[in-house]
Amino acid sequence: MKPVHVGVIGLGTVGAGTVDVLARNAPEIARRAGREITVTRAAVRDTSRPRACDTRNIALTDDPFAVVADSRIDVVLELMGGEETAFDLVTTALEHGKHVVTANKALIATRGNELFAKASEAGRVVAFEAAVAGGIPVIKVLRESLAGNRIDSLAGILNGTCNFILTEIREQGLEYGAVLNEAQRLGYAEADPHFDVGGIDAAHKLTILASIAFGTHLNFDSVHIEGIDQLRQQDIIYADELGYRIKHLGIARRQEGGLDLRVHPCLVPEEHLLANVSGVMNAVLIRGDVVGDTLHYGAGAGAQPTASAVVADLVDVVRTLTADPGNRVPHLAFQPAQLADSETLAITEIQCAHYLRLSVRDEPGVLAEVTKILGQRQVSIRVIIQKDLGGDDRVVPVVIVTHTAKEADVAQAVREIEALEVSSAPIVRIRLETLE
Repeated sequence: MKPVHVGVIGLGTVGAGTVDVLARNAPEIARRAGREITVTRAAVRDTSRPRACDTRNIALTDDPFAVVADSRIDVVLELMGGEETAFDLVTTALEHGKHVVTANKALIATRGNELFAKASEAGRVVAFEAAVAGGIPVIKVLRESLAGNRIDSLAGILNGTCNFILTEIREQGLEYGAVLNEAQRLGYAEADPHFDVGGIDAAHKLTILASIAFGTHLNFDSVHIEGIDQLRQQDIIYADELGYRIKHLGIARRQEGGLDLRVHPCLVPEEHLLANVSGVMNAVLIRGDVVGDTLHYGAGAGAQPTASAVVADLVDVVRTLTADPGNRVPHLAFQPAQLADSETLAITEIQCAHYLRLSVRDEPGVLAEVTKILGQRQVSIRVIIQKDLGGDDRVVPVVIVTHTAKEADVAQAVREIEALEVSSAPIVRIRLETLE
C-alpha cells in the first residue's frame, strides 16, 4: 500500500517534535497505522532558519496555502496556532479533500462548529486530541472509552503555566511576579502571559471537553473565566493552614437548570488527588454514571507530549482513510444531528463555598458587622480567623470560609462589606470545591 504523504504547517516546538517522533518511531508507527507515513512538505515563516528536526527530505516553503493545495498531500498537520489564518488553512485543506490534524485549541473552541460541519460535508476528518492536555488522551477517553456513560461532571488542571506558578509560590515562598518571571525564563509562559494566567487557554480547553462530555455545540462564550493574576502568597499560606491547596481549575457540571461551565482559582481539600498535581503537569477528573470517577494525569504541554497526541491522531486518520465516512467516530462524540444547544447557568446562579480574605481595621465590633451582613445575605460561616498582623495603621486580615451559598448572595455580601468604613481594601474571594 502506498505511503501516506503528510504536509506540516509550522515547525516550531510542536511541529518539530512531531516530525522528530514520526522519524524516530517510523517502523512502529507504520505497523500501527498499516501504512508508511512520510512528511513530504512543510510551511515555515523563514526557510533559511535552522530547525530542531531533520528536514533534509522535506520540501520547505513560506507559503502555507501551497501545502494545503498540494495534490500529493493526503493529511495536513496544522501546528501554527492562531485563529483566522488557521481557519482559512483548515477549510482550504478540507476543500482540497485532505484530512486535518490540529493542536489548536483556540481554533476548535471558537470555530470548531463551522469546521466540523465543513469536514462532514467533505467526508473528511479534523482530529484535535493535542488541543487539550498535551499528551493526556482525555478527548479519546471521553469520545470513545466512556461512550457507555452519561458524563455528570469533569474538573481539571488544564494549564501547566498556572499550575507551575501556584506550585512555586507555595513551595518556594515567592511572590506572584517573581514566579511569573521565572516561568517566562523557563519557557512555560509567553512574553505576554495573559492567555495562560488570565484563564483563556484553560477556558478554550474546557469548552472542548464540555462539548464532548455533554453532547452540545461548542460555546466558548458561555464559560465564566477568571485567572490567577489577583492571587497573592498570603492566600496560598492561609489556604494551607485551613487544609486546602489553591488550584486553577476548569469545571463543567450538569445542573438542574443547565450546564455549569467555569474556569477560576479554587480551594481544593489537600488530600484530594487534584490538590497534589504539581508543576507544569495537567490532570482531569471525569465522573461518569457507570464508571464513577476516573483521573487522567500527565504532561499538558511541551514538544514530545504534544507530538505524541498529534501522531496518535495522525495514525487514527490513516486508519480511516478507506473507511466509510458515516461510520467514523464523530468529531464531538455524538452524531452531528444529535448535538444540543444547552442552557448554561450564569455564574450568579451557581452554589459553592467561598474563601474570603478581608482587610479591616482592628476595632471592637468589626467582626459583628461583617457576620451580620453575611447572615442577612444567607451566607453561613464555617470558619473565621483573625490574623494578628496589623501594622501601625491597625489593619488586619480576617479569613472567612463559608458554607455552600448562592454566588449572587456572596457577591452582594462582599460588596456591602467592602462599603463599610472599617474595610480598607477589596476582598479577595476564592471559590471552594470539594469535587464530591
